[in-house]
Amino acid sequence: AVVVAEEHTAVDVVTTLTAQVLDEHEGMDEAALKEHEEVTKVKNVAMLELGQYQMDTWYFSPLPKEMFRDGGLIDVLYVDEFSLNFFTRKSELLRFQAKELPKNRRHPPGNEIYRCGNLSMFEVDGFEERQYCQNLCYIAKLFLDHKTLYFDVDPFLFYVLCEVDERGYHPVGYYSKEKYSDVGYNLACILTFPSHQRKGYGRFLIAFSYELSKKEEKVGSPEKPMSDLGQQAYIPYWTSTIVDFLLNESNESKSMSIMDIAKKTSIMAEDIIYALNTLGILKFVNGVYFISAERKLLVVLAKKHPVKEPRVDPSKLHWTPYLTDVKRDKFSLSSKKPSLQQD
Repeated sequence: AVVVAEEHTAVDVVTTLTAQVLDEHEGMDEAALKEHEEVTKVKNVAMLELGQYQMDTWYFSPLPKEMFRDGGLIDVLYVDEFSLNFFTRKSELLRFQAKELPKNRRHPPGNEIYRCGNLSMFEVDGFEERQYCQNLCYIAKLFLDHKTLYFDVDPFLFYVLCEVDERGYHPVGYYSKEKYSDVGYNLACILTFPSHQRKGYGRFLIAFSYELSKKEEKVGSPEKPMSDLGQQAYIPYWTSTIVDFLLNESNESKSMSIMDIAKKTSIMAEDIIYALNTLGILKFVNGVYFISAERKLLVVLAKKHPVKEPRVDPSKLHWTPYLTDVKRDKFSLSSKKPSLQQD
């Protein structure tokens, strides 16, 4: 949400709105904060081994109690990267891979909906692959703070990003989304595993969520309130995407509304306003909001907020959205009207 002043006495004053700072603990009462501190201050797994990588964990995860038969701390949690089954002993993992893992199942379950170069994306239905998705949530919680993870995974779809080589499909991160969101969220939870961070995969996952929203012909937004890490990921995506659109895809149009931007990017209007505030190009003149962005300024902003690789290639996406009632869906783009202009 963006805070807007109720009264403006000066008629001919140009004002730049200050970007609002979001509090990751917003909405948590004292009891919830205390529970959050108790849960996150003690790790119950020291390290995670996923494929060829070992990673230090960051937070507590409510793993099944039977995992702690040898004590209260697991030194290393061994995870089979194709099924996400996890074990406390390396010998158990090797035995599972030798006897239980199908020889041709060297990828996540579900449908492969994207392949470009060495990157692949699988859509996994939480109802159809409940164990896999629950295990993914348990593993993700080792690297996520108070963000709620839904262990009731049935209402969610999981999008698992993999690097592909001759050995198979190796998960590097994922995001989840509700099959239907009453508030227009297109992403519930997102994680790039620490072993694959600093490769641009976080922004790739965000961009992918918006590509699916474009296919659905809807606007979308991440689940709120966002954590500090969530803001650090989303604000650069919003600003770079909007600057790139205004600079390269607006067709030299002198008039550009917020809804025009939303229809092309599928970014929700309130997030566009937040990004325009951050960029300093949303102005308030004579009681009307304007996007004030000359081409020279956009060129400067494009260098400061570049669209980074790897990018999602929409032509490589093969996906059909769930059917919903467009007339009742307030986030459908078919009913959106223009609101702001570009000067």
